[in-house]
Amino acid sequence: MKNRAKEILVLLTGMCAVTVTAQNPIIQTKYTADPAPMVYNDTVFLYTTHDEDDAEGFKMLDWLLYTSTDMVNWTDHGVVASLENFTWRQRDNGAWAEHVIARNGKFYMYCPLHGNGIGVLVADTPYGPFRDPLGKPLVWQKEHWEDIDPSVFIDDDGQAYMYWGNPNVYYVKLNEDMISYSGGIMKLEKNPEHYQEGPWFYKRNGKYYLAFASTCCPEGIGYAMSDSPTGPWTTRGYIMRPTERSRGNHPGVIDYKGRSYVFGLNYDLMHLETFEHHERRSVSVAEMHYNPDGTIQEVPYWLETKLEQIENFNPYRRVEAETMAWGYGLKTERLKNGGICVTRIDDGDTLVVKGVDFGNGAGRFVASVASEAGNCEIEVHLDSAGGKLVGTLEVSPTGGTDRYREFSCAVDGAEGVHDLVFHFKGNARKNLMNWDWWKFVE
Repeated sequence: MKNRAKEILVLLTGMCAVTVTAQNPIIQTKYTADPAPMVYNDTVFLYTTHDEDDAEGFKMLDWLLYTSTDMVNWTDHGVVASLENFTWRQRDNGAWAEHVIARNGKFYMYCPLHGNGIGVLVADTPYGPFRDPLGKPLVWQKEHWEDIDPSVFIDDDGQAYMYWGNPNVYYVKLNEDMISYSGGIMKLEKNPEHYQEGPWFYKRNGKYYLAFASTCCPEGIGYAMSDSPTGPWTTRGYIMRPTERSRGNHPGVIDYKGRSYVFGLNYDLMHLETFEHHERRSVSVAEMHYNPDGTIQEVPYWLETKLEQIENFNPYRRVEAETMAWGYGLKTERLKNGGICVTRIDDGDTLVVKGVDFGNGAGRFVASVASEAGNCEIEVHLDSAGGKLVGTLEVSPTGGTDRYREFSCAVDGAEGVHDLVFHFKGNARKNLMNWDWWKFVE
C-alpha cells in the first residue's frame, strides 16, 4: 500500500514522494483537520482536530498540537485535550474545530462538542495540560446544533470577541477572564455572501477580516472585510477558490516572520490510498499576499503551491524524531515518560527533514532507538532517499520496543544545507524500531 501511495503521490504532484517540493499536506502521520494556528514566542503552534484512521463519517475524539519555526518541519506534541476534559458532555464523539488564544499568561482553548455547545479549557502553557474551569458550556443554544467552529480575537482596545456558527453567524463579547461574556449572543442580520461555516476572525492594518469555508459544495475559502469588529461584513472574494479536489474546508490565517499564511484542509493524504470518500482529512498551508487596499490575492490549490522554508534547520541539538517535513506511512505515539516517539517504521520507509544546515560538516550521528529484533539500519542520505549516503546507523536488539538505547555512527560528507532523508532498512520488514530522538555532532 505504501508503494502504491507513492505512485499516486507522483501522479498528484508531479514529483518524487520523498523529495517533497510542495510538502502538502503538512502532517502525514495522522489525519488532521480544522487548523487553528497561533503565533507565540516566535513559534507557530498549530492546533488541529483529529480524524481517526478508521473514520467513515466524522469520528473525532481529541485535539492535537504541532509546532514549527520554519513552516515546513513540524514537531508532533500529540493529544493536548480530548472529550474526556469535559465531564458534562453528553456524547462520545464530536471534538470539532477548536481555537486557542493567549491572554495574561494563560492559554484558552475553545472547543465545540458537537450537539453539546462550546466549552472552554485553560492552561498555563500552550502545550497544556488544559483543564475545564467552568464545568459547563460557555455557549449552548439548545434549540439547534449551530454552535460550532469558534474563532476568538482580542482587539487593540482589549475587547475580546468570539465568532462561530453554521449556517448562521453568531458572536459574543468575551470578558477579560475569557471564560464568560457580557451581553447576549448576537446573530448577524446578514451572513457574508457564500458563508458556510468555519469563521476565522482577525485584524490587520486597521481592517477586520472574517475568513470562512465558502460556497457548497465543494467548499473553498472566502473572506469578508469590515471597519468594525461586529460588521457589517462585505464579502471580497476567495482566498482559495472552490475545487472538486477540496470538498470541505476550514481556514486559519496568520502573519509570521514577515509573511502571511492561510491554513486549510483537504483529502489529499487519504487519496494516496483511496478515492472512496471517508472523513479523513489533512491540514495544508500556503503563503498568501495582500493587495495595497487590504484585499487578498487568490491562492492556487494546495498542491499547486510551493511552501518555502523560512530558516534553516539546526541539527546540532537534540531533535525529537517526530519532527519532520514528510513521513508518510509512519505513525507517532506517546511514550511512558510523556514524550512522543515515531513508530510503525517499516523496511523502505523514509523520514524527511528539510533545509538542514550542517555548516562545515558533521562528524557523528546519534539516535535513541528501541528495537525488539534489531538487525536494522537508519541510512542517512542527503536530498533524497537515493542521494548521497553519509552514514549508516546500525541498530541491534534493545530488549523491547519500550527499551531505548543510544546508537551512533560516523558521518562523512554532510556539510552545507541539504534536505535530510532517513531511510530505514531491516530484515524484519515491519515494525523495525521505535525512535525517540536524534542529533548530529560536529
